Amino acid sequence: MKKPELESLSTDKLWMLHEAVAATLAERLDAEKKLLEQRLKLLTAPKSRRPYPRVLPKFRNPNVPSETWAGRGKQPRWLRKQLKSGKRMDDFRIASAAA
Repeated sequence: MKKPELESLSTDKLWMLHEAVAATLAERLDAEKKLLEQRLKLLTAPKSRRPYPRVLPKFRNPNVPSETWAGRGKQPRWLRKQLKSGKRMDDFRIASAAA
């Protein structure tokens, strides 16, 4: 609407126009807010890790059979200690893991 058209409107008509504009603006802001929240949710969604196969243990502590090592990562203390004392890695190998 042009300014002269607005000036010719009565106070009641101007108020109704104001309410209509406010309602339309509120609807559009609400719709945009929902859209932005959806986009933000997609950005912050946790990415799932790829599944890794279970690694079976290959070495066992003869003194404490519940202590095992799969051969990945740092060597456990019990194994380092035994290797320093002169034993070999094959002395701790689990029989089923040798196949």
